[in-house]
Amino acid sequence: MTDQADTARWHKTACILCENNCGIQIQTDGRRFAKIRGDKEHVATGGYTCNKALRLDHYQNGMERLTTPLRREPDGSFTPVDWDTAVREISARLTSVRDTHGGKSIFFYGGGGQGNHLGGAYSGALMGALGARYRSNALAQEKTGEGFVDAHLTGGHTVGDFENAEVSVFIGKNPWQTHGVSRARTVLKDIAKDPLRTMIVIDPVRTETADLADIHLQLRPGTDAWCLSGILGVLVQEDLVDHAFLDSRTTGAATVLDQLKAVDVGHCAATCGLDEELLRTTARRIAAASSVSTYEDLGVQQGPNSTLVSYLNKLIWLLTGNFGKQGAMQPHSWVASLFQYSTRPRRTPVTGARMPGGLVPCNVIAEEILNDHPDRFRAMIIESSNPAHSLADSATFAEALDRLDLVVVIDVALTETGRRADYVLPAASQYEKWEATFFTLEFPHNTFHLRAPVLDPLPGTLTEPEIYARLIRELGTVPRSRLSLLRAAARLGRTPYKLAFAALAVLDRSTIKAAPYLLYETLGPTLPDGARSAAVLWALCLRIAHKYPKAMRRAGHATAEALFDAILKGRSGVVFTEDEYDDAWDYVPHPGRRIPLPIPELLDLHAELDTTAAVHTTEEFPLVLAAGQRRAFTANTIIRDSTWRLRDKGGTLRISPQDAERLGLDDGAPARITTERGTADATVEIDDRMQAGHAALPNGFGLDLPTGDGGTERTGVAPNTLTDLRRRDPIAGSPWHKHVPARIEALPV
Repeated sequence: MTDQADTARWHKTACILCENNCGIQIQTDGRRFAKIRGDKEHVATGGYTCNKALRLDHYQNGMERLTTPLRREPDGSFTPVDWDTAVREISARLTSVRDTHGGKSIFFYGGGGQGNHLGGAYSGALMGALGARYRSNALAQEKTGEGFVDAHLTGGHTVGDFENAEVSVFIGKNPWQTHGVSRARTVLKDIAKDPLRTMIVIDPVRTETADLADIHLQLRPGTDAWCLSGILGVLVQEDLVDHAFLDSRTTGAATVLDQLKAVDVGHCAATCGLDEELLRTTARRIAAASSVSTYEDLGVQQGPNSTLVSYLNKLIWLLTGNFGKQGAMQPHSWVASLFQYSTRPRRTPVTGARMPGGLVPCNVIAEEILNDHPDRFRAMIIESSNPAHSLADSATFAEALDRLDLVVVIDVALTETGRRADYVLPAASQYEKWEATFFTLEFPHNTFHLRAPVLDPLPGTLTEPEIYARLIRELGTVPRSRLSLLRAAARLGRTPYKLAFAALAVLDRSTIKAAPYLLYETLGPTLPDGARSAAVLWALCLRIAHKYPKAMRRAGHATAEALFDAILKGRSGVVFTEDEYDDAWDYVPHPGRRIPLPIPELLDLHAELDTTAAVHTTEEFPLVLAAGQRRAFTANTIIRDSTWRLRDKGGTLRISPQDAERLGLDDGAPARITTERGTADATVEIDDRMQAGHAALPNGFGLDLPTGDGGTERTGVAPNTLTDLRRRDPIAGSPWHKHVPARIEALPV
C-alpha cells in the first residue's frame, strides 16, 4: 500500500487490457502513474509488455470516477445516497422481486471484467442468497461455441504450445495486436525468422501477423468453415492423417473420416476465393509437421458458423495427432474454471436457448426480458461490465433494461449501462484493491498472479467483495452463529478452520453456496496486508491440491496451504502447477482417456455446407462490416478517456482502395454506414490490407464521456448501434459482430 508522499516506489502489478495480463511495474507520483515498465521477474511474461500497458494512467486517472452510490429518481435524474441507504434499498427491492417472481428472475451479468475477476468470485454468494440461477458475461459473446466443442472432445479448454510448434495456425486471430499468446510479438518474430518453422494465417484482412506469415489464406469474409473443410478434405483424401494416433487415442474416427472423404476441395476453395493448390499446400504442410498448434479467436468466433468452425479447427489437429506433445495442443489446470464443460447445456427460461458453459447467450438476453412470459428476467445485477455498449443491437438492449423492475450496476464510472440503472454503486479501481485474473491458460507451467493494491481506494468507493458482503448482511440469509463459529476457528489457525468449515458443509449444504461470503467475513480478516478479498483463493488452493496434486507439488508447493501462502507473497505471480506432456491425457474425462471425434449435430451442419449460404450481403447491404477491429490504439472500454490514443483518435472506417474508388471516397472523407439496425457516420481510411467488399470499424470507441458542462460527448462509432442480435450462431448464440451486412455512402465534405 502507498500514500501520496511515496513518489519513488515501484509497485508490481499487471496490465488489465487483454487476457495475458502481462506483469508490469508502476512508479506512482501521488495518485498518478508516473512511469510504467515490464516486470522482469514476472513468472509468465518476464518483462514483456506492449505499448498499451504504458498508457494505463488513462484508465486510473483519465475518467470521471464515481465516489458515492447513485439512485435514479422517477424523472430519470440521479440522487447521491450514502452506502447504508443504497444497500438497504437495493436489498429490499431484490427481496421483493425474489418473493414475487422467484430468485431465478434475478439475472447476473459480468462478475469480473477484464483482469478484474477476484471480485466476481464473490458474486455467487449473493446469487445463492437470492436463489438466482442465471448469469452471463462477455465470454458468452466469444468462447461458448468453442467451449461446447471442447466439452465433447477433450473435456476442457486447450491451448497451443506456440513457442515450440513447428507449424502455428492463427484463424481469425491477429496476435500482433490482440495478443492471447504470452509475449506475443516476441514469439511471432521468433517463428517468422526460423526457416524450419511455418506460420499460417487464415484471415480476410492482411493483418500485421499475416505480414509475418509464410502462408496467408486471405479468404472471403465468413467462409472459414469452407476453408477448414477443404483442409480437412485434403488431409483425409490424400491419407495424411495420423492413423496410429486415431486408433490408440480416439473413438469414432471412421465416422468423421467417411464424411470428410466426400468434401469437394475445389468447391471449398472457390467459395473462399482461394487458389485450390494453395489450400492443398497448406494442408500438406500441416500434415508433414512434427507439431502443430492453432489459435481461433473473435474473427471467427463472432462470425457465421462459429461453433462449426471451432469443431473443424480442432479436427485438424486431432486428425494429425497434435495433442499432448511438445509444440502441439494441450489441456491445462485451472485456479477456477471459467466454464462448465458439459455436453448437455442448460436452457434459458423463456426462449429455451442453449447455454454452453452455463452462460446465457448474450444475443438472447433482451428476448428473455422483452416478453410477458411468467419466467422472464425481472432484475439485473451488472458488475464490471457495460452490456448497453458491448452487446449486439444497443437500442434493443437499452429497451430491455428499461423494462426490468430493477437494475443495479457496480462499476468505477457512470457507464452507458449505468445511466439506465436504478442504482449505481461505485467500485474501487483495479489498482486500488487486491485483484487477479482467472485466465490461467498455460501448459506445462501454469501461473497465477494475485495483485496487491498500487493505491489506496478512492474515498467513497468499495471493493466488489465488500459490496456483495454488505448486501448479503442486509438480506440476513446467513446465520450469525455460523459466522461466529468460523471466526473462532480462524483465530486458531487454518487447520482448525478447514475442519470447522468442512463440518458446516456436511451439516448444511447451503454452506457451499455461501462459501465466498463466509470466507470473506471469517478467514479474510486474518490475512496479511489487508488481503481480505483473497480469502476465496484459499478454497481454490484446496481444490487445486485435490485435482492436480502431482502438478502442484512439481511446482514446488507441498500442500494447499503452502500454495496459498506463496500466492499471497508472490508479487510477480507464482507457478501453481507444472505438468509433463504425458499428463495431458489425465485431463481427458472420457472412457479410456480416448477423445470421441464425432459430434453428430456439428457433423450434420458440416454435411449441409454445400447448401448453406456463404454470402449474407444483399443489394441493399452489399458490404461486410467487421464491427470491432483491434488496432494499435484501441483497447477494451474500461479506458474511458479518449486522450490515451496517439493515433486513430476518432476511430476510422477502414475500406479497400477498390471500394473507395467505387464509392467516390478519399482518405479522411466522411462516410455513412447503414445496417439493418442503425446508422453511424465515420471518417474513411483507405487501407490496402482490406479486400474489396470488406470494411472495419475499431473496438473501444463510441463511449459517451462526460463534458465540462454536465453533458456527454461521443468520439467515434459505438459498434453495437449497427449490429443485429438476430444474427447469431445456431449452437452457441454467438453474435456476428465481425460479419455485419452494411451499406457505405459518401457524405458531403
